[in-house]
Amino acid sequence: MSPSILIAGATGNTGRSLTETLPTLLKNSTTLSNHRVIALTRSLSNPVAQQLAKIPGVEVIEQNWIDITADWLLENSVERAFIASNVSQTQFTEESSFHVAALRAGVKYVVRISTVEPNVRPDCDAYYPRTHWAIETMLSTPEFSALQWTSLQPNAFTQFMLATSAELIKQYRKTGKQETLRLMSAKDAPVGVIDPYDVGILAAYLLVSDDVSKHNKARYVVNGPEDVAGRDIVGMVENYIGTKVEKVVFKDMSIVESFVAPNQLGKNIILTIKHAMDRAWEGKQSVSTTSKEVLEISAPRRTPADVLKTMLEE
Repeated sequence: MSPSILIAGATGNTGRSLTETLPTLLKNSTTLSNHRVIALTRSLSNPVAQQLAKIPGVEVIEQNWIDITADWLLENSVERAFIASNVSQTQFTEESSFHVAALRAGVKYVVRISTVEPNVRPDCDAYYPRTHWAIETMLSTPEFSALQWTSLQPNAFTQFMLATSAELIKQYRKTGKQETLRLMSAKDAPVGVIDPYDVGILAAYLLVSDDVSKHNKARYVVNGPEDVAGRDIVGMVENYIGTKVEKVVFKDMSIVESFVAPNQLGKNIILTIKHAMDRAWEGKQSVSTTSKEVLEISAPRRTPADVLKTMLEE
């Protein structure tokens, strides 16, 4: 069986563009052209999975990545892998198990999705960045020296940051009335929000690198091509609706309340996500922090204005 590159999370925010990009890059590679692309999905009936299955060179398999073992990786001749694990209270257990399996199976290189760099530390008030810190720390130990890896630390995803703006514009077009515009952004703090599609493309280029050793143990900060502050988002909304936004609430994290189900265990842990934007509000997540390697490998292109336009066309 020919060697393969595994994509865990192929139908997700970053995995989709990675899966779309990878086959073409492999075809043009002098060293990896014989590699297969295995894209995982939890359901073959997923519309995105069905679209990906149409791409020449992509094999879509119904398999939950958290159940993958070393034997499974060996049976499928996996040499390189991508993983974008879900934010959950069991994330460390699940993703660390994947990396242990990869180590045991002799996987040569893994590209993983982390989170915003200023949050990846052991004392972050939001819980899930501590998970990413723990995983990166684990992978950095001597015990994992045989497994080469790169962590991509993307900024806040543009679609998430602009969701309320797109909704207000759509509703105003229908009714001529405005609801309060609630933004997670601070009014004046610049943030280099990133389209996850660009992150997936970057991951694809890393996975086809002839020499992955130069990216081993790297943590690359990934921002979009330009900063956007809350006041800028308000301006974009006003351009679309042709009038002033009547009421704006900046630094609004009330959406986190919707992440908690009734009688859910660990409610207080989930609510710590309200602190996820603290460093952004302090101005620590601007485009100026982008790793130079990112700009050299595959510089992100999609601006907030580009993404908002696409969201309004959907």
